[in-house]
Amino acid sequence: MGKKNKKKSSTAEPDMGAVMQAIEHYSDGDIDNRQEILEELHEGSSNNHKRLKKKIYEKELARLQSELVKMQYWVKATGFRMIVLFEGRDAAGKGGSIKRLTEAMNPRGCRVVALGTPSEQQKTQWYFQRYVEHFPSAGEIVIFDRSWYNRAGVEKVMGFATDEQVDNFYGACPEFERLLTKDGILLLKYWFSINDEEQEKRFQERIDNKERRWKLSPMDIESRNRWVEYSKAKDIMFSKTQIPEAPWFTVEANDKRRARLNCLSHLLSKVPYEDMTPKAIKMPERPKQGNYKRPPFNEQFFVPNHFPYTD
Repeated sequence: MGKKNKKKSSTAEPDMGAVMQAIEHYSDGDIDNRQEILEELHEGSSNNHKRLKKKIYEKELARLQSELVKMQYWVKATGFRMIVLFEGRDAAGKGGSIKRLTEAMNPRGCRVVALGTPSEQQKTQWYFQRYVEHFPSAGEIVIFDRSWYNRAGVEKVMGFATDEQVDNFYGACPEFERLLTKDGILLLKYWFSINDEEQEKRFQERIDNKERRWKLSPMDIESRNRWVEYSKAKDIMFSKTQIPEAPWFTVEANDKRRARLNCLSHLLSKVPYEDMTPKAIKMPERPKQGNYKRPPFNEQFFVPNHFPYTD
């Protein structure tokens, strides 16, 4: 990636030059060919279910996660701000990709937001208000596991929003996102795409696995029954909210391993980071601790050891 080990002073203000450089990345072949994009947006366009080999996957994942850590050091040092949206079908693999994206990074500077059903009070607010509350400060990355696009998806299809509310969203959303990018926030929007056969398979796996049944809700089953309606809603959503400042990126997700690696690799390509990993701390010798004596063990409560040591 051509990263150089340059040192920069930490600042609370965003590096606006880097922000503009990141936004300009969008013109590097991502949205030049509109026809190709339209073709890629059709669900299930790839039926190649041959999984990426585990050894290759694990090796590449470790490499990408190492780069993500470098990226986060740079984000913190420059005051960069990032918002990443994960959208897609139920069981499309959003959660697994978010887990691999965040597990190596410092949670103090990388937050995952997964909001539940809005309260009665929130329903009376400006629609975007409860999302704005979670936006990043300087040096932070915020990842939305589903986002304000609920209005154009589940709320539209399930009748939780009126036609007027949905139309108002279509009009307001592009302007809302332009304001974010104009203020220096890098906004990345990912749609995880799977076909109906793969979704059916993953739903059944959740039913068969007791530890994973919590992932399948009655709403998921209803969404399964409305596959075509969701497809239409997604197509309209893309056409209404595809803007140069924050385009949609489709992740082919029939193979979870490929989807995760492709998404992480793409995200890294959109951030003009440099390796700002701090030098290793030299561990000094521990100073002498004096004559402190610990209290007797029989005055303490210990968790029983159900896994005794063996030779």
